[in-house]
Amino acid sequence: MHDDTGLEAEVRELSGVVEALLADQGGCEWNRSQTHESLVTYLVEECAELVEAIEDGTVDDRREELGDVLYQVVLHAAIAARGSDGAFDLADVVRDVRLKTVRRHPHVFGGEAAADVDDIVRLWNAAKAVEKASRSSAYDGVPRGLPALSRAQKLEGRRVAAGAPQAIGRAADADAEADDEAGADAAADAELAWGRDLLDVVDRAGRDGIDAERALRRAVREREALLRAVEPRHDDD
Repeated sequence: MHDDTGLEAEVRELSGVVEALLADQGGCEWNRSQTHESLVTYLVEECAELVEAIEDGTVDDRREELGDVLYQVVLHAAIAARGSDGAFDLADVVRDVRLKTVRRHPHVFGGEAAADVDDIVRLWNAAKAVEKASRSSAYDGVPRGLPALSRAQKLEGRRVAAGAPQAIGRAADADAEADDEAGADAAADAELAWGRDLLDVVDRAGRDGIDAERALRRAVREREALLRAVEPRHDDD
């Protein structure tokens, strides 16, 4: 374990390593050629590896994968700082998330009182609502890059919180027009129909308090273990 001084030193050291990689003289050409967009694939992979380490790995695995995700954050911040507009740097990122965390926990850092977890969630949502007051829809801010199961469950959670009616059938008239032009009826589209059936299962998972994405990951890991157990062995002679 490191004390605060040691932590600060380690963060500075890591930031210095990234700066050296991006340096015009003596740096790494591959790193210099990267952009926020080109690094998305690596960020997604590193986050997925962290999830795997948390759910099915060792303490050492978690430590390593957390470091890999942290490296991505530091690299993105350094790339932003090197941009022509110098949009932000690592200090800005750390400051923003620190201040946001304080704002969203008024029962710890402010004068609010929370009797239980429900109260904590209420205060969190109230603080977040103030921050996101410019949003025009309850469904704004749900990332399109989320896995489909997670995104479906997140959207349904937003619907329930907003007290909105459940969506049934076709999502929008524009979809209907596009399907008609293509000469296809989405109601008869086997793939879309299957997806709608799956959404019903996801909604049921939400009502039962089940994380659909995590549940599917666990089931897939179980199946993989069973498949590996019956896999023919090809031992060397």
